[in-house]
Amino acid sequence: MILVEIFISFMKIGFTSFGGTSMIPLINSEMLSHGWMTTSEVSDIVAIAEMTPGPLGLNCATFAGINTAGILGAIVANLGVLSPTFTLCLVVAIFFEKFKEGKIMGEIMTGVRPVCIGLIFGVMVSLAQSNYVIEGALHFVPLAIGVLDLVLMRKWKWGIPRVLALSAVLGICFVR
Repeated sequence: MILVEIFISFMKIGFTSFGGTSMIPLINSEMLSHGWMTTSEVSDIVAIAEMTPGPLGLNCATFAGINTAGILGAIVANLGVLSPTFTLCLVVAIFFEKFKEGKIMGEIMTGVRPVCIGLIFGVMVSLAQSNYVIEGALHFVPLAIGVLDLVLMRKWKWGIPRVLALSAVLGICFVR
């Protein structure tokens, strides 16, 4: 039964998100609502998924599936997250040429973009609480690492792999 639940959960994620970081709120919600993971575990899975090659949603599905139901869970989660994408891409490819310049498509995209930004912001707040607030107290070392990461990426244009590597080393050295 858990494999069916994993498939349906990741199928919902695949149907209701648009890839990348927009999947994180849905993954977080599904994992917490089923009691399969804690917010901290979801945060860890997102971090691992970002560090590994491949699409974020697929990587998260793999790690969440393994964590929940082993290798078979990973396979089922991947099939769940991929089946909506495959189906929708097939349908969209058939009709996109006809509607791509239409007013309705522009209006749809105008509505979808702000929703994605809001979802990402909501997850950022949730993950910040689990990463920077421990036992009700704000921990400044993880917060300083996060601010440093932001500065390195925005001001000095460091790539994500370099920032992740530095953050991992700083976390090992200074966060206990």
